[in-house]
Amino acid sequence: MLYIMNNIIKLSFLMLISITFASCEDKLEEKYHVNSPIYLSYEDLRSSVKTEGSREFESPGKIYFKDNYIFVNEYLKGIHIIDNSDPRNPVNLSFLNVPGNVDIAIKGHSLYVDSYTDLVVLDIKDLSDIKERQRFNNYMGYMLPPTGNTLRYDNIDETKGVIIGWETKRVTIEVEQPDEFYPCYDGVNVSNASKSPGISNSTTGTAGSMARFILNNDALYVLKNEYQLTVYDISDVNSMTHSGDFYVGWMMETLFISENRLFIGGQNGMNIYDLSSPYSPEFISNYNHFRGCDPVVVENNTAYVTIRSGNTCGQNQNVLDVVDLTDINLPKQIKSYQMTEPYGLGIDNSILFVCDGSAGLKIFDADDPLTITQHVLALYPDISAFDVIPLGDLLICIGSDGLFQYDYSDIENIELLSTIEL
Repeated sequence: MLYIMNNIIKLSFLMLISITFASCEDKLEEKYHVNSPIYLSYEDLRSSVKTEGSREFESPGKIYFKDNYIFVNEYLKGIHIIDNSDPRNPVNLSFLNVPGNVDIAIKGHSLYVDSYTDLVVLDIKDLSDIKERQRFNNYMGYMLPPTGNTLRYDNIDETKGVIIGWETKRVTIEVEQPDEFYPCYDGVNVSNASKSPGISNSTTGTAGSMARFILNNDALYVLKNEYQLTVYDISDVNSMTHSGDFYVGWMMETLFISENRLFIGGQNGMNIYDLSSPYSPEFISNYNHFRGCDPVVVENNTAYVTIRSGNTCGQNQNVLDVVDLTDINLPKQIKSYQMTEPYGLGIDNSILFVCDGSAGLKIFDADDPLTITQHVLALYPDISAFDVIPLGDLLICIGSDGLFQYDYSDIENIELLSTIEL
């Protein structure tokens, strides 16, 4: 009996050791599919800006207008330059290669762009020979481009350069998500020839409502990441200087200026700042809403806010909120309208333009904020609209289908002038 018991004990001990080692071995050999980063070295990034021949739109993003030119961001690749002297016949002039570009702002001959981690100032006096004037290395957040899947990230080494894409790999070690905060852009695509006068050496251009860069006389405001606003003094055209950084909340996304006030749209609401001291914005008040992606435009005492669900945006709500700003210290919602997939918007003399994603471009008479959707001026359901710039009589609209221009001088008979398709 003792012999049998000893054997049982030995067998149990051996089984325990076997299980322990097998368990350890299983853990070490556990496999994952991960997104492994593809890097572009900082040296190559900082020698990549150049003017090239025109190219077709592939993933058009944010838009900017100045002096009869339209600048269209090609997401993370650069900028299309369009001669729009004749809106009926826009000419795709050239492409400015700027890796990692998402946002654009222009004053005079200076073009301000992001390039992954860097903020770059370009001289566009001669659009055929654009030159880099100034570069601020590592002034923007270290961003992660979209992966197109839900796999975790492989280890990220910022010293290797910026990440320009991903490849799927199978690894045999447990991979942790990075602890650092990285802004991760989902992209801006929605679902589904007379001689030009050139760029003038004065005034600023006009951005769409999805802008993270915006100009206010000699101040440039940049959403450096989702919680920090950086202000630059651009009064000296040859030497832009950093004026300060300001914490502006969390998940901030867009900038809009009206009557010396800065409106910052974010996933949890809209923050309002006083720009009386342009290099030191002062917080006034905020308007909170349920979580959702949130551009904003303002006219007189009314703000119009689109709130979109999906992806990183939050809850399943897609609405247009109308906010009364009569008491700027206490903004309050006065109406909310159901939308389908709202992105950017624009307002011009109570004419409200809403880019409702796959539901198209919608144009309303917003003279009465309480009955906006009862006063439809035009619907364009066949385009996937992302953002607009209203310019008096001319509307510029960008979407996943391309660039569209409309003449709305006769609001009862809005005319499609031209299209640059994908």
